[in-house]
Amino acid sequence: MRLSYDPRHNVAYLRFQDKTTEVQTIRISEELNVDLAPDGTVYGVELLNANEQLRGEDGQLVVVNEASGESILVPLAKG
Repeated sequence: MRLSYDPRHNVAYLRFQDKTTEVQTIRISEELNVDLAPDGTVYGVELLNANEQLRGEDGQLVVVNEASGESILVPLAKG
């Protein structure tokens, strides 16, 4: 799994599978798209206006490793 964030366009993408050449995009809302792989499984999730959707109380994305309890803070573009 890979989470990428583009602060220039304020878009985050959570990819669950290795790269594929073809996806079908389903628009869930104004700020959420889901990409399906050819076999019907979820390939990835695109978050538009990502800073508002991912931002914690301190204005950063908090990434937590539930197994170890460790966390890191990732700054997001200001909305």
